Amino acid sequence: MHPYRSVLYMPGSNARALEKARSLDADALILDLEDAVAPEQKLAARGLVCEAVRAGGFGARRVLIRINGADTDWGADDLAAAIAAKPHGILLPKVDDAEDIARAAARLGDAEIGLWAMMETPLAILNAARIAAAPGVQGLVMGTNDLVKDLGATPGAARSQIMTALSLCLLAARAHGVLCIDGVYNAFRDEGGLRAECLQGRDMGFDGKTLIHPAQLAIANDVFAPDPDQLALAKRQIEAHAAALAAGTGVAVVDGKIVENLHVVTAKNLLARAEMIAKRAKDAQG
Repeated sequence: MHPYRSVLYMPGSNARALEKARSLDADALILDLEDAVAPEQKLAARGLVCEAVRAGGFGARRVLIRINGADTDWGADDLAAAIAAKPHGILLPKVDDAEDIARAAARLGDAEIGLWAMMETPLAILNAARIAAAPGVQGLVMGTNDLVKDLGATPGAARSQIMTALSLCLLAARAHGVLCIDGVYNAFRDEGGLRAECLQGRDMGFDGKTLIHPAQLAIANDVFAPDPDQLALAKRQIEAHAAALAAGTGVAVVDGKIVENLHVVTAKNLLARAEMIAKRAKDAQG
């Protein structure tokens, strides 16, 4: 397993940015051939990104390539080139239904590459369960900017305008055992706003957040990691529940609250997440 607390978009047309990505403290990188690349730079960006992926050197970071849509002049060749480059994953934009995933999956052959879906259209949200269940899908990525545009909504700090969409995608991801990554926070210099939105996403259940600037990495990594108090409580819950079972009482109490099996499952998941993050940090140093 691998953490996805921080998932940073990097423009595929910028060779310096691609090189810098190898040293950034990101859990995952999205090397972008779509929105971050002007039409006249698409072919060059494809070459830069695929060369960078083949060259490696990204350490413990997971590397995804976001290709252009299948309905564009570049989509089919982007997909072929990305498959040949063998990243950890390929991020498909403008996914509307499971059939979009199936068409890409059919071209993978024996390549062990995960497929990720951008959830950025109203139709994608309505079909979230089908998309999350599609064979080969590893995760859903919220495309909140495009979603707001398509809805004709006015974005607000609490994101109430898109809360239904966020929740539906989370439900679909959890129902089918795939990852779900929150959308970007556009004001990259607004640390307070970023932290608040990361906290909101974490408390909803997102696995991490997509980011648009390296300056956002530290906050996302901090917020989406379990804090020491949470970990200490989780350990006490597990120990108290085990002691209760051993004593034959079946009832454990920690800090005045009953601890049931469901709490133990949550506690163990939290400890496993902490171990996963610690391993990622160790791998990055090594």
